[in-house]
Amino acid sequence: MTPMTREWVDKAEADFNTASRELRVRKAPNYDGVCFHAQQCAEKYLKALLQENGQRFAKIHDLSALLKQLTRVSPALVLLDSAAKALNDYAVEFRYPGKSADKALAREALRYCTLIRESTRAQLGLSASTSTQYSGATGPKKAIRTPRAKRS
Repeated sequence: MTPMTREWVDKAEADFNTASRELRVRKAPNYDGVCFHAQQCAEKYLKALLQENGQRFAKIHDLSALLKQLTRVSPALVLLDSAAKALNDYAVEFRYPGKSADKALAREALRYCTLIRESTRAQLGLSASTSTQYSGATGPKKAIRTPRAKRS
């Protein structure tokens, strides 16, 4: 796996972990956030697979378009199209006032995300259930700190 692919996977896993954790929260859960991070996880996994296959891709967030590009390399991924379409809607629909996700929609978003995650991880030769964040070629990430202003 290339270092850039590993970075995409690490970022996807961070979104997956955030969505999963937020869905389990009992006090003040953010179901809109679950939907957003589920879409982000799926997007980053699709981009990881494109990257690993040497496919250039535009800076887009449309999972269906990314998936369509991937099906040229792996036609079986077309089976994920309905999950991709649903997650596209969830990513935008709940980010702005007017609509909010409930627990059932958040669960559905995470389920669709998990389908895409497991399929792309298999294509990348990764275990379906093991979190890979910060392991592998790029090593641990370091936090970036900004210097504090000196006190007078």
